[in-house]
Amino acid sequence: MRNFLSEFKEFISRGSVVDLAVGIIIGSAFTAIVTSLVNQVIMPGIGFLIGRINFADFRWTLAQASGDKPEVAIYYGAFIQQIINFIIISFVVFSMVKMINVLRRKKKEEEKPPVPSPEVQLLTEIRDLLKENKK
Repeated sequence: MRNFLSEFKEFISRGSVVDLAVGIIIGSAFTAIVTSLVNQVIMPGIGFLIGRINFADFRWTLAQASGDKPEVAIYYGAFIQQIINFIIISFVVFSMVKMINVLRRKKKEEEKPPVPSPEVQLLTEIRDLLKENKK
C-alpha cells in the first residue's frame, strides 16, 4: 500500500498531469462561457431578427401530445445552437494554437545563432587563413 501511494504521488506531481488537469478545468469553464454567450447573447439576437422569441424552441412536431403521450418533436433550434457553440469554441482553440505556434517559432528563432552574411563568412575565412600563415 505504501508503494502504491508513493507511485501515485510521483504520478500526480508530474508537470504534464498537472498541466492536463489545469487545461481541462479551464476548458470546461471556457465552454460554459461560450455556451452562455451563444444561448443568452447570440441566439436571442438571431431570434429577434427572424421574429421569434426563443430560437431553441424551433422544432418540427412529428406527433402532437395526446393524453398521457408527450409531444414528439425534432428540436432543430437547439441543435443549431450547439453547432454555433462548436464553431466558436473551435475558432478560439484554433486561434490559441496558432498564437502558441507563432510564439514557439519566435523562441526558436531567438535561440538560433544568426546566420552570417556572405561577406562576414568571407572575412572569417580570410582571418582564419591569415592565422594559419602566421603559424
